[in-house]
Parts: sequence; structure tokens; C-alpha cells
Amino acid sequence: MSFLLLMNLFWGFFMANILGYGGGPASIPLMQEEIVNHYHWLTNEQFGDMLAVANALPGPIATKIAAFVGYQQAGWLGMLVATAATVVPSILALIFLLRLLNRYRSSDAVKGMTLLVQPVIAIMMLLLTWEMGLVSFHSIGWVQFLGIAAVSFLMLTKWKIHPAVVIVLAFVYGGLVLSHSVA
Repeated sequence: MSFLLLMNLFWGFFMANILGYGGGPASIPLMQEEIVNHYHWLTNEQFGDMLAVANALPGPIATKIAAFVGYQQAGWLGMLVATAATVVPSILALIFLLRLLNRYRSSDAVKGMTLLVQPVIAIMMLLLTWEMGLVSFHSIGWVQFLGIAAVSFLMLTKWKIHPAVVIVLAFVYGGLVLSHSVA
């Protein structure tokens, strides 16, 4: 394990999380950019698999991704470095920014900044969804993809089933049905 790898782990996760305005879900596209496109630690398909598993587990998504990739690349030290790069800057920024935002809470500039960054976050998440959807579409075929998407949509919107239950059901379906057809 090299010092350069540890520095890359720190810098990649630091940048993704410090610029990930809106929390874990907003930082996922930035993490994907670093993990898949910049450092090539995972392929897009591997990132999608890791994201699915990380979403199924309890706790913040960004720290689970950092821990997994850090451990995979550099063992326990890599896990600690990547997780610290994810968590420590947020803790420090949170302490500083909360004090600042409390002081200027009623400022039109502060309100404008938070409102105007939201479309950027929405587009980043939409692009991530599109890319993960394409990976799934190519892996399982359009019939399975559209069927799972439609049932998931109905479960979440019409029947108001908790997202965790939908994720678990998708895992069970994938493990019991799709594992036989994809393998």
C-alpha cells in the first residue's frame, strides 16, 4: 500500500463530500465520478452493486461507500482514511456553518444560495439514476427492468410501502429469480 494511494483515497472522498451539498444522496454522483471515472477503483457496474448493498444497510450512505472502497483499495488503513475524509470535514464544516447560518438566517443571500443550488443537486441525482438504470437495464433486460421499476414505483407511491421494504423485496427477488436467469 502506498502513501499516494492513501492520499488519493483521502482527496477523492474529501472532494466528493465537501462539495456534496445536501448530504449523502447528493454526494453519491460526486463519489461515483471519483471512484469510477477518475481513480478507476470500481467499474460502473461494481459501483451500482455497491450502491445497492449500501442503500440496504442502515446508516449514512456516504460513510458506507467510503469504508467499502477504502478497505477494498488499502485495507483497514484505507478504510479509516476514506471514512475520515468523508466524516471529519463535514463535522468541522457543520460546526462552522451552523454558527454562520444562525447569524444570517434571515438573509436573502443565504436563502437564495440554498434554493438555487437545489436544481444542480437534482440534475446530478437524475444523471446518477440514469447511469445506474442503464447498468441495470443492460444486466437484466428490459422486461425485468421495466417490471421491477413499475412494481417499485407503485409500492412507493400508490401503496406507500416503506422504501426499506421495497429494497429488501428487490434483493429477495434478485436473489431468488434473477440469479438463475442472469447466471
